Amino acid sequence: MNQKAQQAGKGTNDSDRADEIHFRVLKLLEARPEMTQRELARELGISLGKANYCVKAMLEKGWIKANNFKNSHNKIAYAYLLTPAGFEKRAKMTVRFLKRKMAEFESLKREIEQLQQEIATSDDRSPLSDMTSPVPAPWQGEGQGGS
Repeated sequence: MNQKAQQAGKGTNDSDRADEIHFRVLKLLEARPEMTQRELARELGISLGKANYCVKAMLEKGWIKANNFKNSHNKIAYAYLLTPAGFEKRAKMTVRFLKRKMAEFESLKREIEQLQQEIATSDDRSPLSDMTSPVPAPWQGEGQGGS
């Protein structure tokens, strides 16, 4: 995230990251309640320990409940079901997540427009023209030749 967005309070802090992980956990468990903590960790790109910590915290907060069932390997597994409080929390998190992402989008849009204006108003050549021009080989420079 750029410095201006961070100064404007739009930067991602630890609380935002935790909210995003909790939001994604609730969203994944709503879609696949039988998901194991290992699958959850893999899907989120976090450690198994962190996934376990999140699930336990959500169980303690009453956002999810764990029901035992026998899986296809005839082992006891858990289905993590969102509680009414969990659905409410996910809905509130969705609104916050959407607002934050929209603010990030607007910030990036302004930054892109500013960069496009800088390119359009440059005097001689824009940096993009350098990218499309062939680069001369060192032996083709001035003062070098067969004379």
